[in-house]
Amino acid sequence: MAVVTTKSAGITNRDATPAVLSNSSVVKAALQKAAGVVAIANGDSIGSKFIVCSIPSNAVISSCVISAPDIGTTTAADVGLYQTTANGSAVVDADFFKAAVSLNGGAITKSEIVNGNIVTVANMEKRLYEHLSLTSDPGITYDVVLTLTGAADAAGSAVVDVFYGF
Repeated sequence: MAVVTTKSAGITNRDATPAVLSNSSVVKAALQKAAGVVAIANGDSIGSKFIVCSIPSNAVISSCVISAPDIGTTTAADVGLYQTTANGSAVVDADFFKAAVSLNGGAITKSEIVNGNIVTVANMEKRLYEHLSLTSDPGITYDVVLTLTGAADAAGSAVVDVFYGF
C-alpha cells in the first residue's frame, strides 16, 4: 500500500505551468435546478408519458433525483429525454437517466438516478449534448420525461429534480 496524492482534471490544469484553462461549467459552475411534479393516476398504462421539466443542451448534469410515495404494486418508469413539444416531442433517449425506476417498492425520497446509465462518475464532466454523441451544441432544451414501464395500479405524485451547471 502507498500514500498517494491524486488531483482531478480541474486541479491538475490549475497547477500546470503554465496553467491550463478548465471547463468553467465544471470548475466554476453556478448550480441550476430544473424540477417538476407530475400526478400519476391509478390505471395509467405502460407507455404513458409524464413531462417533468426541461434542461438545456449545454448543461453539465451533476445530479438527478426522484421522490415519490409508494405507488401501487406494479408502477415503474424510465427517466429519459425527449424533444420539447415545440420540437415534435420525439424520444431522444427514453431511459437516459435510469431505466425502470421502481415507484412501487415503498416511498422514495431524493433517490439518486443519474449515475449508472448514460451519465456515470467517469464522464460527469461532459455536457448533455456530448452525452448524446452530438459533435456540437444544438442550443436547444430537452424535456425530462417519466415513461411508465409498469402500469400504475395506484395513484401518487412524483417529483424529479435535475441539478446542473453551465
